[in-house]
Amino acid sequence: MNSDGTHDARSTHADRVPRPAGPPQVPPRPARAPGAPPLPDGSTFLTWLRTPRPEAAPGVWRFGHRPRPEEEPEEIPTRQLLSGALIAFLVGWLIWSLLSNGYFGSWWILPLKLFTPDSWRASDSQVVRLLVWEGYTVLVVFAIMIGVGRLGRWSEVWRRFVAPRLRRAVPEQAPLLPEEDPTQWHELRAAGAVDAAERLGADARAGLMRDVDHARIARAWQSVRSGRHSLATFTGAVLSEGAAACLHPSGERDLPGRLAQHDLVTGQVRLGTTADDPRNPYAYRGTGLALAPELLGTSLLAVGPAGSGKTGGVVWPLTESLCLHALAGRAAVVVVGAAGAGLGAVDAYDVVVRVGHPESVYDLDLYGGTTDPDEAAAVLAEALVGDLADPHPSGESRRSTTVLAQLLGPYRGVHGRFPSVPELRQLLDGAPGPLAALRKALTEGGQESLLRELDARERQLGQSGDVGNVLADRVALLDRPAFAGFFDTSGQSRPFSLRALDHPVRVRIDLPQRGHADASRILSRLVLAQFAASVAVREDRSLFACLVLDDATGVLTPEAVRGIQRLRSANAGVVMTLRTLDDAPRPLRSPLLGAVGCRVALSGLTPWDGQDFAEVWGKEWIEARDVTDRQIIAETPAGKAVHMLRRVITGNAPTARAVTVRQVERERWSASELAHGVPPGHAVLSLTSVRGEYAPPLLVDLRNPGS
Repeated sequence: MNSDGTHDARSTHADRVPRPAGPPQVPPRPARAPGAPPLPDGSTFLTWLRTPRPEAAPGVWRFGHRPRPEEEPEEIPTRQLLSGALIAFLVGWLIWSLLSNGYFGSWWILPLKLFTPDSWRASDSQVVRLLVWEGYTVLVVFAIMIGVGRLGRWSEVWRRFVAPRLRRAVPEQAPLLPEEDPTQWHELRAAGAVDAAERLGADARAGLMRDVDHARIARAWQSVRSGRHSLATFTGAVLSEGAAACLHPSGERDLPGRLAQHDLVTGQVRLGTTADDPRNPYAYRGTGLALAPELLGTSLLAVGPAGSGKTGGVVWPLTESLCLHALAGRAAVVVVGAAGAGLGAVDAYDVVVRVGHPESVYDLDLYGGTTDPDEAAAVLAEALVGDLADPHPSGESRRSTTVLAQLLGPYRGVHGRFPSVPELRQLLDGAPGPLAALRKALTEGGQESLLRELDARERQLGQSGDVGNVLADRVALLDRPAFAGFFDTSGQSRPFSLRALDHPVRVRIDLPQRGHADASRILSRLVLAQFAASVAVREDRSLFACLVLDDATGVLTPEAVRGIQRLRSANAGVVMTLRTLDDAPRPLRSPLLGAVGCRVALSGLTPWDGQDFAEVWGKEWIEARDVTDRQIIAETPAGKAVHMLRRVITGNAPTARAVTVRQVERERWSASELAHGVPPGHAVLSLTSVRGEYAPPLLVDLRNPGS
């Protein structure tokens, strides 16, 4: 049928003609498995890889960054600049008119008479005379133009208004020299792995390599250079697998989806754009704001009310970045939050512990994988009663650790494992049956030292000041029917231990929130205490370890704050969020803000929370200008008439302005500005790197992550 609704006779006749029978047409083989995402274009990946990433201040998004001057240049207002340029032109025109018409006499020809022979000026040749006289005239005109041009700032007029309209599209970057091209893998070539470099370059040009592949292979090459792996093993894997070499144990080469913008060459994730605000340093204004492991290594605290963007604008982009780093073999990440808190899909993690959910595949190791009763007792005491301890080290926390150690040691000596939650509760309650059975087994085994521990515990039962009852009450919160299948120590489940942080693992722990808020806080403190203890004893600290606590309410204890301070030297960090600083004990607020290097204050902060941030950010010296208008009093009748005319025209009395400039000290961000001056979707944050580099408080738009 044609477009006008009529039938084509030729096509109808052709449809009626029978076609000869033949073999069926086989469709072409698909280039990839059904449902698989299309491979990236090779040119796109090469362009991304070759994009310059200059060194920049902490927090600046380095991908394609164009550095700005440290100080804002003084820019003349447009009206004043254009009027000054026009007036300068008119002045130059007037000067030339007066010279050419003889109003200034012939003195301007004196240099020509002094520096040229008379034969040139009085030559019979018209060409010579033309060159001499007209050439000198052109020089005079140019001298006048240069003088008035400098006076009228013509160069700035050209730079601001003319040049941008005449500038043609230029390439964003100059072509790289062969020895500077990252796609050539020069380090591999220099080490003799030329074939591996050629294979990787071919995969990159063919579109078979992704950013995660590049970061993962670069990490594997660092392992070769450090001596942990051999060059032959690395070369063989690359020649065999190409861009898919040295895969993550999960076999994944990317996340199921991405929401944030990442640059795995620098390890950064972009959170937003620094606002073009006078309170921000000029070098940061309009630049992308990004975080990387060298900043998270000082730990991060984000404070803001519900709906301010803590999870969506800060936590999830950082979690997504850490998961990508884990796939590249650079990091290990543990994410703790409520189920359904928006911390990514299950497919984005290697281990998902759903505490209290009957279908959870993994369990949580209550004792952190340790076999030392004293270490297990210290970590468990921190989780159970750490929030009851005094901010300064006291006997309360030591007594809790001692009580647990007096029970865990003998029990492990008899059974070869630590007690489960119901068994530990019975021991802390002082039930006669379990204690008698434990004593009998120790006596029969001849374990006198452990028997003395148990005797000391039995003597404390029922005495005033015994913390066993408090510990038993806290353990009872975990001994609930909802947790019946969890915290198993008999080996029948698959417990996850934070001792696995030696490997690039991605872990998510979903906490029960409905009806078990106290138990969730205990588990959060347990994970934090186990994390601080585990990262301190890792053999390979080149792997960055990060713990993400989506809600740290009730988690922060004096020992936890001290543990956060020690993470920096272990190449580890913690990301925490709070709805308000009131969720942390008052004596811990200042130590907490001092322990973390990255502080984020989101919009909607309360004034008393803002006061704590204002104190930790301190003050700065600024240049204050005081402008005073003083009325001018005329003394003569003519002056009074002029003043009267000016008042009639402008409506204001004639005044003289006096400007006083002085240096004053003021808060970088006051409590009132943090509470009322941060727009919705924005945050004020300061950054500190593990090397001590510092970025002052910056106003950032989290709704504009850039492109």
